[in-house]
Amino acid sequence: MPEQLRYITALVASMVIAVSIAAAGKFIGDGFRQGREADRYVTVKGVAERTVTADLVFWPIRVTATGNDLGAVQAKVDRSVDAVTVFLVGEGLPKEALDRGRVEVNDLLAQPYRPEGADQARYIIAQTVTVRTSEIEKVRTASARSGELVKLGVVFGETGGPVYAFTGLNAIKPEMIAEATKAARAGAEQFAADSASRVGAIRQANQGVFTIGPRDGMSSGNPDSEIEKSVRVVSTIEFFLVE
Repeated sequence: MPEQLRYITALVASMVIAVSIAAAGKFIGDGFRQGREADRYVTVKGVAERTVTADLVFWPIRVTATGNDLGAVQAKVDRSVDAVTVFLVGEGLPKEALDRGRVEVNDLLAQPYRPEGADQARYIIAQTVTVRTSEIEKVRTASARSGELVKLGVVFGETGGPVYAFTGLNAIKPEMIAEATKAARAGAEQFAADSASRVGAIRQANQGVFTIGPRDGMSSGNPDSEIEKSVRVVSTIEFFLVE
């Protein structure tokens, strides 16, 4: 091979090696840079809250009667249930919103652990009338006036009063998630500004659980008894930080 040809061949080979080394260095640098970027992220929480009004109410009204004559006790319960029905209809609630539950009979003589010598009526009979309606204000008014039934001889069992529910959660979920995400990004941007970075794409997100509780965190003891409620969600989001 002529000397000049060998020189050209060696030169080309050297150039190929140099280019390969440079390319490898670039790939290694890019990989290192990408690895660092993947490791740089911030985890923040975003909160969204909204006040809502209950749109459905359940009101179980349990009446009871006691005595030693089973027929007489049952008749008293029937009169009480009729009185409750007339009262609720008079308050503007339709009969279709009322549901009469099954009659419950308790015979104390059939109880194996009845106290000896106890002066108690033998039979205890109970029945529950359940109101299910979206007429929130009518139920609230009727509940406040239910003492009128006591004057008619109606004896109430323990039920806890009306239970107010909000059923429109699915309709407000998208907007609240967007609000929580916006709040989280604002927190991430503040962190990024303090660290001379900027916020990139979302690395990972956890929507969080929606909770429905008393408005303003205040409760009379049972949040279900309150008409005004607070819907809250806390989303946890990881944002990439880029230089």
